Amino acid sequence: MFPFCVRAAVVGLALSAGLFPQMCVAADQVAEAAPVARGSALPELGAVPPEPPPGFDTAEEALSAVRSGKVPITNLFRLIPEGVTVRRDVEYGHTGERPLLLDLYLPADLSEPLPAIIFIHGGSWRSGKKEDYRVYGLHFADLGYAVASIQYRLSAEAPFPAAVHDVKAAVRFLKAEAESLGIDPERIGVAGGSAGGHLAMMIGYSSDIPELEGHSGHPGVSSRVQCVVDLYGPADLTTEYVRQVSQTNGAVRAFFEGTYDERPDNYAAGSPVRYITPDDPPTLILHGTVDRVVPIAQSDLLAARLEEAGVPWIYDRLPGWPHGMDLARDVHQRCLWYMERFFARYLKQQAPQSND
Repeated sequence: MFPFCVRAAVVGLALSAGLFPQMCVAADQVAEAAPVARGSALPELGAVPPEPPPGFDTAEEALSAVRSGKVPITNLFRLIPEGVTVRRDVEYGHTGERPLLLDLYLPADLSEPLPAIIFIHGGSWRSGKKEDYRVYGLHFADLGYAVASIQYRLSAEAPFPAAVHDVKAAVRFLKAEAESLGIDPERIGVAGGSAGGHLAMMIGYSSDIPELEGHSGHPGVSSRVQCVVDLYGPADLTTEYVRQVSQTNGAVRAFFEGTYDERPDNYAAGSPVRYITPDDPPTLILHGTVDRVVPIAQSDLLAARLEEAGVPWIYDRLPGWPHGMDLARDVHQRCLWYMERFFARYLKQQAPQSND
Protein backbone atom coordinates (compact mmCIF):
# COMPACT_ATOMS: atom_id res chain seq x y z
CA MET A 1 0.00 0.00 0.00
CA PHE A 2 2.59 2.56 1.05
CA PRO A 3 4.73 2.50 -2.13
CA PHE A 4 1.66 3.02 -4.32
CA CYS A 5 0.52 5.99 -2.26
CA VAL A 6 3.98 7.50 -2.34
CA ARG A 7 4.06 7.19 -6.13
CA ALA A 8 0.70 8.94 -6.34
CA ALA A 9 1.91 11.77 -4.13
CA VAL A 10 5.20 12.04 -6.00
CA VAL A 11 3.45 12.28 -9.36
CA GLY A 12 1.05 14.95 -8.15
CA LEU A 13 3.79 17.05 -6.62
CA ALA A 14 6.25 16.58 -9.46
CA LEU A 15 3.73 18.02 -11.91
CA SER A 16 3.89 21.29 -10.00
CA ALA A 17 7.59 21.93 -10.63
CA GLY A 18 8.49 24.91 -12.77
CA LEU A 19 5.00 26.28 -13.46
CA PHE A 20 5.73 29.99 -12.94
CA PRO A 21 6.45 29.58 -9.21
CA GLN A 22 7.05 33.31 -8.77
CA MET A 23 3.47 33.97 -9.87
CA CYS A 24 2.12 31.42 -7.39
CA VAL A 25 4.07 32.95 -4.52
CA ALA A 26 2.85 36.44 -5.40
CA ALA A 27 -0.75 35.27 -5.53
CA ASP A 28 -0.40 33.51 -2.19
CA GLN A 29 1.01 36.58 -0.46
CA VAL A 30 -2.12 38.59 -1.25
CA ALA A 31 -4.21 36.83 1.39
CA GLU A 32 -1.48 35.54 3.68
CA ALA A 33 -2.99 37.18 6.78
CA ALA A 34 -6.49 35.78 6.18
CA PRO A 35 -7.84 33.16 8.59
CA VAL A 36 -7.45 29.53 7.60
CA ALA A 37 -11.19 28.79 7.67
CA ARG A 38 -13.77 31.34 6.64
CA GLY A 39 -16.96 31.78 4.67
CA SER A 40 -20.58 32.82 4.96
CA ALA A 41 -21.71 29.24 5.67
CA LEU A 42 -19.02 28.37 8.22
CA PRO A 43 -21.46 28.87 11.15
CA GLU A 44 -23.71 26.25 9.52
CA LEU A 45 -21.20 23.57 10.50
CA GLY A 46 -21.94 24.37 14.14
CA ALA A 47 -18.41 23.48 15.24
CA VAL A 48 -15.01 25.11 15.41
CA PRO A 49 -12.62 23.60 12.84
CA PRO A 50 -9.67 21.70 14.32
CA GLU A 51 -6.20 23.16 14.28
CA PRO A 52 -4.58 22.59 10.87
CA PRO A 53 -1.78 20.04 10.61
CA PRO A 54 1.66 21.65 10.29
CA GLY A 55 2.46 22.38 6.67
CA PHE A 56 5.59 23.14 4.64
CA ASP A 57 7.23 26.18 3.12
CA THR A 58 7.23 24.67 -0.36
CA ALA A 59 5.73 21.82 -2.34
CA GLU A 60 9.23 20.36 -2.65
CA GLU A 61 9.58 20.15 1.14
CA ALA A 62 6.26 18.34 1.33
CA LEU A 63 7.44 15.90 -1.35
CA SER A 64 10.62 15.24 0.61
CA ALA A 65 8.59 14.55 3.76
CA VAL A 66 6.47 12.03 1.87
CA ARG A 67 9.55 10.31 0.46
CA SER A 68 11.15 10.04 3.88
CA GLY A 69 8.00 8.68 5.52
CA LYS A 70 7.66 11.66 7.87
CA VAL A 71 4.16 12.32 6.48
CA PRO A 72 1.81 9.35 7.07
CA ILE A 73 -0.24 8.52 3.98
CA THR A 74 -3.97 7.89 3.76
CA ASN A 75 -4.94 4.23 3.60
CA LEU A 76 -6.44 3.92 0.12
CA PHE A 77 -7.08 0.21 0.52
CA ARG A 78 -9.62 0.17 3.32
CA LEU A 79 -11.65 -3.03 3.49
CA ILE A 80 -15.35 -2.80 2.70
CA PRO A 81 -17.10 -2.08 6.01
CA GLU A 82 -19.76 -4.42 7.26
CA GLY A 83 -23.10 -2.98 6.22
CA VAL A 84 -21.81 -1.45 2.96
CA THR A 85 -22.32 -2.98 -0.48
CA VAL A 86 -20.51 -2.08 -3.69
CA ARG A 87 -22.01 -2.31 -7.17
CA ARG A 88 -19.28 -1.95 -9.79
CA ASP A 89 -19.54 -0.84 -13.40
CA VAL A 90 -23.11 0.40 -13.36
CA GLU A 91 -23.94 2.01 -16.71
CA TYR A 92 -25.17 5.57 -16.22
CA GLY A 93 -25.05 6.77 -19.82
CA HIS A 94 -23.45 6.17 -23.18
CA THR A 95 -21.81 7.94 -26.09
CA GLY A 96 -22.42 6.00 -29.28
CA GLU A 97 -21.41 2.41 -28.52
CA ARG A 98 -19.33 3.42 -25.52
CA PRO A 99 -20.94 2.90 -22.06
CA LEU A 100 -20.25 5.34 -19.23
CA LEU A 101 -19.80 3.56 -15.92
CA LEU A 102 -19.88 4.30 -12.22
CA ASP A 103 -19.28 2.38 -9.01
CA LEU A 104 -22.09 2.62 -6.49
CA TYR A 105 -21.43 2.38 -2.75
CA LEU A 106 -24.58 1.78 -0.72
CA PRO A 107 -25.49 1.22 2.93
CA ALA A 108 -27.12 -2.17 3.38
CA ASP A 109 -30.10 -0.48 5.06
CA LEU A 110 -32.16 1.09 2.29
CA SER A 111 -35.35 1.50 4.32
CA GLU A 112 -35.77 5.10 3.15
CA PRO A 113 -34.46 7.20 0.23
CA LEU A 114 -30.86 8.22 0.84
CA PRO A 115 -29.00 11.43 0.07
CA ALA A 116 -26.40 10.82 -2.63
CA ILE A 117 -22.90 12.09 -3.35
CA ILE A 118 -21.15 11.90 -6.73
CA PHE A 119 -17.33 11.80 -6.55
CA ILE A 120 -15.35 12.85 -9.64
CA HIS A 121 -11.70 11.81 -9.92
CA GLY A 122 -8.89 14.12 -10.99
CA GLY A 123 -5.95 13.58 -13.33
CA SER A 124 -5.64 16.75 -15.44
CA TRP A 125 -8.71 15.62 -17.45
CA ARG A 126 -6.47 13.06 -19.20
CA SER A 127 -5.97 10.29 -16.64
CA GLY A 128 -7.47 8.79 -13.50
CA LYS A 129 -10.24 6.28 -12.90
CA LYS A 130 -13.39 5.92 -10.84
CA GLU A 131 -11.66 3.56 -8.40
CA ASP A 132 -9.43 6.44 -7.29
CA TYR A 133 -12.20 7.65 -4.96
CA ARG A 134 -13.04 4.28 -3.46
CA VAL A 135 -11.74 5.56 -0.10
CA TYR A 136 -14.37 8.31 -0.08
CA GLY A 137 -17.08 6.02 -1.42
CA LEU A 138 -16.66 3.52 1.41
CA HIS A 139 -16.41 6.24 4.05
CA PHE A 140 -19.59 8.07 3.13
CA ALA A 141 -21.62 4.94 2.39
CA ASP A 142 -20.71 3.86 5.92
CA LEU A 143 -22.23 7.16 7.12
CA GLY A 144 -25.53 6.56 5.36
CA TYR A 145 -25.09 8.08 1.91
CA ALA A 146 -25.43 6.53 -1.51
CA VAL A 147 -22.12 7.29 -3.25
CA ALA A 148 -21.36 7.14 -6.96
CA SER A 149 -17.74 7.33 -8.12
CA ILE A 150 -17.85 7.94 -11.84
CA GLN A 151 -15.73 7.61 -14.94
CA TYR A 152 -15.98 10.14 -17.76
CA ARG A 153 -14.41 10.59 -21.15
CA LEU A 154 -10.81 11.77 -20.83
CA SER A 155 -9.35 14.39 -23.14
CA ALA A 156 -7.53 11.88 -25.38
CA GLU A 157 -10.91 10.38 -26.23
CA ALA A 158 -12.97 13.57 -26.40
CA PRO A 159 -12.00 17.14 -25.45
CA PHE A 160 -14.12 19.78 -23.72
CA PRO A 161 -17.06 19.81 -23.19
CA ALA A 162 -17.37 15.99 -23.32
CA ALA A 163 -16.35 15.46 -19.68
CA VAL A 164 -18.86 18.09 -18.55
CA HIS A 165 -21.59 16.37 -20.55
CA ASP A 166 -20.74 13.04 -18.94
CA VAL A 167 -20.69 14.17 -15.32
CA LYS A 168 -24.03 15.93 -15.81
CA ALA A 169 -25.40 12.69 -17.26
CA ALA A 170 -24.40 10.97 -14.02
CA VAL A 171 -26.56 13.41 -12.04
CA ARG A 172 -29.47 12.84 -14.40
CA PHE A 173 -29.06 9.06 -14.07
CA LEU A 174 -29.27 9.15 -10.28
CA LYS A 175 -32.40 11.27 -10.48
CA ALA A 176 -34.05 9.23 -13.23
CA GLU A 177 -33.32 5.95 -11.43
CA ALA A 178 -33.75 7.32 -7.93
CA GLU A 179 -36.60 5.03 -6.93
CA SER A 180 -34.86 1.82 -7.99
CA LEU A 181 -31.57 2.92 -6.43
CA GLY A 182 -33.11 4.06 -3.15
CA ILE A 183 -31.95 7.67 -3.64
CA ASP A 184 -33.67 10.95 -2.84
CA PRO A 185 -33.42 12.89 -6.15
CA GLU A 186 -33.67 16.22 -4.33
CA ARG A 187 -30.64 15.56 -2.11
CA ILE A 188 -27.61 15.08 -4.36
CA GLY A 189 -24.18 16.60 -3.86
CA VAL A 190 -21.02 16.52 -5.99
CA ALA A 191 -17.36 16.45 -4.98
CA GLY A 192 -14.06 16.18 -6.80
CA GLY A 193 -10.37 16.95 -6.64
CA SER A 194 -8.26 18.91 -9.13
CA ALA A 195 -9.83 18.29 -12.57
CA GLY A 196 -12.62 16.53 -10.69
CA GLY A 197 -13.11 19.66 -8.59
CA HIS A 198 -13.40 21.68 -11.79
CA LEU A 199 -16.06 19.29 -13.11
CA ALA A 200 -17.92 19.34 -9.79
CA MET A 201 -18.09 23.12 -10.00
CA MET A 202 -19.25 22.95 -13.60
CA ILE A 203 -22.15 20.73 -12.48
CA GLY A 204 -22.97 23.00 -9.57
CA TYR A 205 -22.99 26.33 -11.37
CA SER A 206 -24.09 25.59 -14.96
CA SER A 207 -27.23 23.48 -14.51
CA ASP A 208 -29.16 26.22 -16.30
CA ILE A 209 -26.92 26.18 -19.42
CA PRO A 210 -28.57 23.84 -21.97
CA GLU A 211 -25.57 23.61 -24.30
CA LEU A 212 -23.50 22.03 -21.51
CA GLU A 213 -25.96 19.20 -20.82
CA GLY A 214 -24.90 16.97 -23.72
CA HIS A 215 -26.60 13.78 -24.88
CA SER A 216 -24.96 11.11 -22.72
CA GLY A 217 -28.19 9.89 -21.19
CA HIS A 218 -31.59 10.72 -19.64
CA PRO A 219 -32.37 13.94 -21.53
CA GLY A 220 -34.85 16.31 -19.97
CA VAL A 221 -33.90 15.49 -16.37
CA SER A 222 -32.42 18.38 -14.41
CA SER A 223 -28.71 18.21 -13.54
CA ARG A 224 -29.11 20.61 -10.62
CA VAL A 225 -27.49 19.52 -7.35
CA GLN A 226 -27.80 20.68 -3.75
CA CYS A 227 -24.15 21.24 -2.79
CA VAL A 228 -20.60 21.23 -4.18
CA VAL A 229 -17.24 20.23 -2.68
CA ASP A 230 -14.20 21.46 -4.58
CA LEU A 231 -10.79 20.13 -3.60
CA TYR A 232 -8.12 22.30 -5.24
CA GLY A 233 -9.86 22.56 -8.63
CA PRO A 234 -9.32 25.33 -11.22
CA ALA A 235 -12.23 27.79 -11.21
CA ASP A 236 -11.24 30.40 -13.80
CA LEU A 237 -9.45 29.22 -16.94
CA THR A 238 -9.14 32.73 -18.39
CA THR A 239 -6.62 34.25 -15.97
CA GLU A 240 -3.26 35.50 -17.21
CA TYR A 241 -1.59 32.63 -15.34
CA VAL A 242 -3.64 30.03 -17.21
CA ARG A 243 -3.11 31.80 -20.53
CA GLN A 244 0.64 31.48 -20.10
CA VAL A 245 0.45 27.90 -18.81
CA SER A 246 -1.67 26.88 -21.80
CA GLN A 247 1.36 27.50 -24.02
CA THR A 248 3.39 24.77 -22.30
CA ASN A 249 0.97 22.49 -20.45
CA GLY A 250 -0.12 19.62 -22.66
CA ALA A 251 -3.00 18.59 -20.37
CA VAL A 252 -4.65 22.01 -20.57
CA ARG A 253 -4.14 22.21 -24.34
CA ALA A 254 -5.55 18.72 -24.86
CA PHE A 255 -8.66 19.43 -22.79
CA PHE A 256 -9.47 22.70 -24.55
CA GLU A 257 -8.13 21.68 -28.00
CA GLY A 258 -5.45 24.34 -28.12
CA THR A 259 -3.85 27.21 -26.24
CA TYR A 260 -5.86 30.07 -24.81
CA ASP A 261 -4.95 32.27 -27.76
CA GLU A 262 -6.21 29.58 -30.15
CA ARG A 263 -9.43 28.67 -28.28
CA PRO A 264 -10.42 31.53 -25.94
CA ASP A 265 -14.12 30.65 -26.19
CA ASN A 266 -13.45 27.13 -24.88
CA TYR A 267 -11.46 28.43 -21.91
CA ALA A 268 -14.23 30.89 -21.07
CA ALA A 269 -16.98 28.29 -21.45
CA GLY A 270 -14.97 25.88 -19.26
CA SER A 271 -14.58 28.37 -16.39
CA PRO A 272 -17.01 27.56 -13.54
CA VAL A 273 -16.90 31.10 -12.11
CA ARG A 274 -18.50 32.35 -15.32
CA TYR A 275 -21.78 30.69 -14.35
CA ILE A 276 -22.10 31.65 -10.67
CA THR A 277 -25.50 33.13 -9.80
CA PRO A 278 -27.21 33.74 -6.43
CA ASP A 279 -29.29 30.55 -6.68
CA ASP A 280 -26.28 28.23 -6.98
CA PRO A 281 -25.65 25.52 -4.36
CA PRO A 282 -23.56 25.94 -1.20
CA THR A 283 -19.89 25.27 -1.86
CA LEU A 284 -17.06 23.89 0.28
CA ILE A 285 -13.55 24.76 -0.95
CA LEU A 286 -10.48 22.84 0.28
CA HIS A 287 -7.08 24.00 -1.01
CA GLY A 288 -3.46 24.18 0.15
CA THR A 289 -1.44 27.38 -0.09
CA VAL A 290 1.72 25.89 -1.68
CA ASP A 291 -0.15 24.22 -4.55
CA ARG A 292 1.89 24.77 -7.72
CA VAL A 293 -0.39 22.79 -10.02
CA VAL A 294 -3.55 24.78 -9.34
CA PRO A 295 -2.47 28.04 -7.63
CA ILE A 296 -4.26 29.02 -4.44
CA ALA A 297 -5.28 32.22 -6.25
CA GLN A 298 -7.88 30.14 -8.11
CA SER A 299 -9.73 29.34 -4.88
CA ASP A 300 -9.25 32.87 -3.57
CA LEU A 301 -11.04 34.10 -6.68
CA LEU A 302 -13.76 31.47 -6.37
CA ALA A 303 -14.49 32.40 -2.75
CA ALA A 304 -14.69 36.07 -3.70
CA ARG A 305 -17.14 35.37 -6.54
CA LEU A 306 -19.36 33.21 -4.32
CA GLU A 307 -19.40 35.94 -1.70
CA GLU A 308 -20.31 38.58 -4.28
CA ALA A 309 -23.18 36.45 -5.56
CA GLY A 310 -24.48 35.62 -2.10
CA VAL A 311 -23.93 31.87 -2.49
CA PRO A 312 -23.21 30.13 0.86
CA TRP A 313 -19.54 29.12 0.98
CA ILE A 314 -16.84 27.71 3.23
CA TYR A 315 -13.14 27.95 2.42
CA ASP A 316 -10.40 26.03 4.23
CA ARG A 317 -7.23 27.70 2.98
CA LEU A 318 -4.75 25.24 4.43
CA PRO A 319 -1.27 26.68 5.04
CA GLY A 320 1.72 24.84 3.63
CA TRP A 321 0.07 21.95 1.77
CA PRO A 322 0.44 21.17 -1.95
CA HIS A 323 -1.67 19.67 -4.71
CA GLY A 324 -3.10 16.26 -3.83
CA MET A 325 -2.88 17.24 -0.16
CA ASP A 326 -5.56 14.78 0.96
CA LEU A 327 -3.19 11.90 0.26
CA ALA A 328 -1.59 12.89 3.57
CA ARG A 329 -3.40 11.14 6.41
CA ASP A 330 -3.80 14.19 8.65
CA VAL A 331 -5.03 16.40 5.81
CA HIS A 332 -7.39 13.66 4.66
CA GLN A 333 -8.90 13.53 8.13
CA ARG A 334 -9.31 17.29 8.12
CA CYS A 335 -11.05 17.19 4.73
CA LEU A 336 -13.39 14.50 6.08
CA TRP A 337 -14.15 16.67 9.11
CA TYR A 338 -15.41 19.41 6.80
CA MET A 339 -17.16 17.16 4.30
CA GLU A 340 -19.00 15.13 6.95
CA ARG A 341 -20.48 18.24 8.48
CA PHE A 342 -21.11 19.97 5.16
CA PHE A 343 -22.99 17.02 3.66
CA ALA A 344 -24.90 16.44 6.90
CA ARG A 345 -26.07 20.06 6.84
CA TYR A 346 -26.93 20.39 3.15
CA LEU A 347 -27.92 16.84 2.15
CA LYS A 348 -29.33 15.38 5.36
CA GLN A 349 -30.65 18.79 6.48
CA GLN A 350 -29.33 18.15 9.97
CA ALA A 351 -28.96 20.97 12.43
CA PRO A 352 -25.43 22.37 12.80
CA GLN A 353 -23.22 19.92 14.67
CA SER A 354 -21.32 20.85 17.81
CA ASN A 355 -17.77 19.79 18.63
CA ASP A 356 -19.08 17.32 21.23
